[in-house]
Amino acid sequence: MSAPQATRTTALHAGAWWLWALGLATAASRTTDPLLLGLLVGVAGYVVAARRTDAPWARSYGAFVKLGLVVIAIRLVFAFFLGSPIPGTHTLVTLPEVPLPDWAKGVRIGGRVTAEGMVFALYDGLKLATLLTCVGAANALANPARLLKSLPGALYEAGVAVVVAMTFAPNLVADVQRLRAARRLRGRPDRGIKALLQVGLPVLEGALERSVALAAAMDARGYGRSAQVPPAVRHTTSVLTLGGLLGVCAGTYGLLGDTGGGYGLPLLLAGLAAALAGLWLGGRRSVRSRYRPERWGARAWLVAGSGIAVAALMIWANDYAPAALHPPAVPLTAPVLPLWPAVSVLVGLLPAFVAPLPSSADRAGSGGASRGGRRASDAVPRTKEPTQ
Repeated sequence: MSAPQATRTTALHAGAWWLWALGLATAASRTTDPLLLGLLVGVAGYVVAARRTDAPWARSYGAFVKLGLVVIAIRLVFAFFLGSPIPGTHTLVTLPEVPLPDWAKGVRIGGRVTAEGMVFALYDGLKLATLLTCVGAANALANPARLLKSLPGALYEAGVAVVVAMTFAPNLVADVQRLRAARRLRGRPDRGIKALLQVGLPVLEGALERSVALAAAMDARGYGRSAQVPPAVRHTTSVLTLGGLLGVCAGTYGLLGDTGGGYGLPLLLAGLAAALAGLWLGGRRSVRSRYRPERWGARAWLVAGSGIAVAALMIWANDYAPAALHPPAVPLTAPVLPLWPAVSVLVGLLPAFVAPLPSSADRAGSGGASRGGRRASDAVPRTKEPTQ
């Protein structure tokens, strides 16, 4: 089916993008093959390039990719100077070793640097960088304000805090890009330490202005007000939510363990039911109105299902091809791209073809979200007066 233009009625649910990205991240956590990890990064990058808008949060994907490269570099530097637990026979260089006291046994600074240890550090850093890239893809594609509208009422206050935290980095990136462009127009350098220090103060000022605007919007819209709920309902809500979360944790542990398969699934389902009941009861304390609630349509199921399918297929691949997903560093061998796990990763490309296309209004007008901090208030839904 052809993808329609994104409108208020056809726009994809923000939760679908997060489920898709978390599915890719789960797949990345199940392998250390650099070729598969690179393929996951490529899949996420292609979908972001095909379906992101020009909103401030959509520009943060490049920052997450750069952060991933920094993580890889730091991991390699640590392995180079502090050594690696992986034994190796191919010595690259021998650094002067710093003598340490007896209480620091097991820790060394300097010494022999092996190729096996550096390769192991590269695989480890690349896995973490891929996880960051998947999170960056979700930040670039999912509108945080639309995601907040879909949260249960019991999680509304916590959701606002999470959304504010999620939008901080994208808005910061947008401010830095805007100020660097202004410096270039004035004929001033926009690269280097000196330029970064001169940009820092205006960025901090803009962050403070957005904070004040957001606080005023939250106060005007009645954030923090709650309805009067009987004590018995509050206690029941607390017991159901806490007990349900404990059941989910115990059931998950049983499913992951070797001997807990018999009780893991029933306990997990019972915990989920109790937690959902607690969230439903807790939502009675929230007195906010929903204007045009988000709809979860067939395309949202396809997008979320593609990410879940990638995760499930990669977990299954760990059973029939564990050696292909974890190339050894000792002995040194060239990584090989396994066929069926690679095909499984390509399932994650489905959102690039079925998700609605960004509308021209999103591409032309969403850039104004970073001007004056006015769009920061969009993350706070309106609340009604508490009922007595």
